[in-house]
Amino acid sequence: MLPALSTLPDTFTDPSLRRERMELAANASAALELIKLGSTEEGRPIDAVRAGHGPRCVTLIAGSHADEPVGTETLLMLVEALATGECDSLLQEYAFLICPQVNPDGEARNQDWIRQWPSLAAYLLGVRRELPGRDMEFGYPDLRPENRALAEAMASMAPLSLHMSLHGMGFSSGAMLLIDKYWGFRAELLREGFRRAALDNGLSMHDHNRMGEKGFFQIEAGYTTTPEGAAMRTYFHSRDDPDTASRFRDSSMEFARSLGGDPLCVVTELPLFLVEGPSKPGVPEAYLAFSRRRPTLVARLNEGEPESRVLADLPIRPLSLATAVALQWSAIALSLEQVLQQRG
Repeated sequence: MLPALSTLPDTFTDPSLRRERMELAANASAALELIKLGSTEEGRPIDAVRAGHGPRCVTLIAGSHADEPVGTETLLMLVEALATGECDSLLQEYAFLICPQVNPDGEARNQDWIRQWPSLAAYLLGVRRELPGRDMEFGYPDLRPENRALAEAMASMAPLSLHMSLHGMGFSSGAMLLIDKYWGFRAELLREGFRRAALDNGLSMHDHNRMGEKGFFQIEAGYTTTPEGAAMRTYFHSRDDPDTASRFRDSSMEFARSLGGDPLCVVTELPLFLVEGPSKPGVPEAYLAFSRRRPTLVARLNEGEPESRVLADLPIRPLSLATAVALQWSAIALSLEQVLQQRG
């Protein structure tokens, strides 16, 4: 039902151009409405689009983590696609609330490396992420003004049939999806379809069994449950950090379910950089080895050591933006189809 993308991006859209693209899409179709959900802590607008009038309500958000820009690009392209006549049947089945960037302040702090993408050195030196306890994904309904604005908008759509939060990873050994525990066993169409899409794009699944740490329980290779606020609080209490633990509220997925109904909740996790090398079931050895080395590499770069020497021979390559967007697009299409199949 969601048409295939005819073109794919190779660079990220400058934030200053995003609203213009959303306005053009909304002006091109009476089925779309551009709305301002609210403002960030620093006064930037949080823009979203409502589209369609179908019986199944869907919320799609991206940018919760400031250093994960791919989802914003994907949802911006979705807004534009919905403005074409190719999606009329989709708009009769679903009512969408799409917020391509829920965290514009964090996005602004990461622009230096985003503009230099796919430079690994620029990423390692310039990446910025909110500290635990300031994490927007675990701030529902009221940690920050951004959370309050999104929570109000999501509640206006309730009950939901589907909620997706598009995320990413700096590094991994492959593609990954998080599916909420109420749907993992029911989402065979989504799991099998996404695995095929990853393989078609040359990616294996990121097989990392975290044994429930922070609420990540493995469903099968490449798929875990979505994390929960209570599990995050337990994790930080176990590290003798009650202050950080107290700052964690619910995730957007938990909040979506709290609004009633039985929504499928999905998180996309695609890497900016692929770590290649050995692994065994549940243990991505090359990825874990690089994760241990990373602080030392960053320190060497900060000390001025040439990047050609620091980063030489690392088993790492960037995942193209085109591939990442294509896979997030597949995840959205499959999730919509999964909901439709389940509801009959």
